[in-house]
Amino acid sequence: MDKISVSDARRAEAVGRHVRLQGWVRTRRDSKGGFSFIELNDGSCQGNVQVVAPGELANYESVVKHLHTGASVRIDGEVKASPAKGQATEVLAASVELIGDADVNTYPLQKKGHSFEFLRGIAHLRPRTNTLGAVARVRHQVSISIHQFFHERGFYYVHTPVITASDCEGAGAMFRVSTIDPEAPPKAEGKVDYKQDFFGKPAYLTVSGQLQGEAFACALGKIYTFGPTFRAENSNTPRHLAEFWMIEPEMAFYDLTDNMDLAEAFLKRIISDAMTYCLEDLKFFAEKLENNKGLFEKLENVLNNGFKRVSYTEGVDILLKSGKTWEYPVAWGVDLQSEHERYLAEQHFKCPVILYDYPRTLKPFYMKVNDDGKTVRAMDVLVPGVGEIIGGSQREERLDVLESRMREQGLPPEGYEWYLDLRRYGTVPHSGFGLGLERTILFLSGMANIRDVIPFPRTPGNAEY
Repeated sequence: MDKISVSDARRAEAVGRHVRLQGWVRTRRDSKGGFSFIELNDGSCQGNVQVVAPGELANYESVVKHLHTGASVRIDGEVKASPAKGQATEVLAASVELIGDADVNTYPLQKKGHSFEFLRGIAHLRPRTNTLGAVARVRHQVSISIHQFFHERGFYYVHTPVITASDCEGAGAMFRVSTIDPEAPPKAEGKVDYKQDFFGKPAYLTVSGQLQGEAFACALGKIYTFGPTFRAENSNTPRHLAEFWMIEPEMAFYDLTDNMDLAEAFLKRIISDAMTYCLEDLKFFAEKLENNKGLFEKLENVLNNGFKRVSYTEGVDILLKSGKTWEYPVAWGVDLQSEHERYLAEQHFKCPVILYDYPRTLKPFYMKVNDDGKTVRAMDVLVPGVGEIIGGSQREERLDVLESRMREQGLPPEGYEWYLDLRRYGTVPHSGFGLGLERTILFLSGMANIRDVIPFPRTPGNAEY
């Protein structure tokens, strides 16, 4: 008796095998002919396997005919070719064992449509739905592809700290980490005395592993980080999370062009692998999600086209000449919004776009200043259907310019001495970028809300589970 997955049992080559399946009942249908059909799923694939439970089973009347949606079962039987349309196999049960029942009166996932908003309220059960199960499998494959992509190119995986004293982005939207009693904090000279805190200084959850990643890139050559990051922005929108996962490669001796080349190859690898290994789930997204019929065309557009490379200045000029009325006015020196980015990628160029050389006033201190003194070597990768999906830059390797940029943005250089040491001792040109895992899953699936592509979303006012 082979213990196999539902995914394996659905393959034609499994016919004739005597197998054991374990999973959850999606539906049960009783036939007038004295047998029952059980739709079984174990999370290994999108589709179910049909189990035929004959009336001759010893527990047919007492158990089989009382199986409810959500109940867990163990089934032994033989895989047979299925006469039914749309499925290669079915399983003729020799035994059906109930492991755990699901009360039909209280189990919230009965066979009917459920809104995503409702499912967010039962995030511990929503992975059992077709949609969230598909999201989880695609997310897994993307994670595997990320590690394989960098490993094959000689990158080293580095674990950067979750707790830090450095504000990478300079925006101040950080979650404080403290053991100080908020109702009776120790004070010195009328202020909270953080010397008595656990770390002896203010500490925060990281917004990025980039700065620490640069330290390892300047020793190992090419590294990447892949971990959770945290932003304390009060943005309660379908595109924002307080906790999300970022992939951040850092490469010594890479200029901005090298950075662009890597970002393009990286996105194409993720899409290619998803279309190869998650085809059934992607077809489900294309067929079942509202306004998602063009999903494969969107993915193939990115996969099969070279990324158009356009300077920020050129991009602004295109937007100004478009004749469109924008919700957010366009002007040189103003940050581009999603409506601008999507116009460039979806309507003007109709392909992925990399915008580069942004005004220095829009970007963080660590980005390399161009010779014009007005712009920095930044880049944003824009894809149809989403807008920005990758942000990166060539880093500023000149000590004096970096110190000046920090002061310009109100960051005291003395608080970043370790980071400045990377420019004092063997400085090199280097580059990197960040890819948000959740926004990538949004792009691949066509899901509308970022809260539905992460297992347990953290948003303003919500930190359940």
